Amino acid sequence: MATKKKATSASRSAVGSTAKHLNGKANHGRASGTAESRDTARLLLDIEAIHCRPDNPYIFTSGRASPVYIDCRKIISFPEARARIMQHAHKAIDREIGWSKIDVVAGGETAGIPFAAFLAALAKKPMVYVRKQPKGFGRMAQIEGDLKPNKRVLLVEDLATDGGSKLVFIDALKKAEARVTDCFVIFHYGIFPQSVETLAVAGVKLHALATWWDALEAAAKGKYFDEKGLAETRAFLEAPEQWSANHGGRPPVSRPTLGR
Repeated sequence: MATKKKATSASRSAVGSTAKHLNGKANHGRASGTAESRDTARLLLDIEAIHCRPDNPYIFTSGRASPVYIDCRKIISFPEARARIMQHAHKAIDREIGWSKIDVVAGGETAGIPFAAFLAALAKKPMVYVRKQPKGFGRMAQIEGDLKPNKRVLLVEDLATDGGSKLVFIDALKKAEARVTDCFVIFHYGIFPQSVETLAVAGVKLHALATWWDALEAAAKGKYFDEKGLAETRAFLEAPEQWSANHGGRPPVSRPTLGR
């Protein structure tokens, strides 16, 4: 169970033990080690945006089974946690990209829109949002707001699994003659290599505030998961396809990506 403060934690060394290959298999997302990432993971656990259910796994749209699930949308309902996470995000973006290199913040429909708005307000930057497809009436717009050609745009989303949906937004922005080289998410699964590779092919670098490895470390330290939850989550992160197959998941043959 993921109930806070109910079970003993695994040792920090066990949580940080590395498997060099995932079963898809290169490891792209270990815990970052930054203070912002650690605090973000703790806050997500505090507001119960992170759930652990190894005995009744979650099934993704791809068919994969998982012992853990995250709902970043919950952040918007918790003002104190939201403020801290947005401050962490603002700082991380400045460190990794530089706000001076960003002209406009773009939110992806729908989950990315509030986070783009919060960040644009903090950075005092214009904001737009991007639809998954053009609306079917009026101007047939896919981008809402005022976006001039050749502007440097940061795409913001709530999370990334394999990065697939980001390409839709990136393509729309590029068609509007925007310059898109970076995408920022609050949470990156960090276990599917294609999440980084897919965006790199499009010339976009993926940045994230926290990953499942940060969440696992925080869950162990704060005793948010019981021993079984820690063990099963770690096993899933080390080899997601194998864990899924062993727990009723279907191989993602017809849908090779998770889509986000």
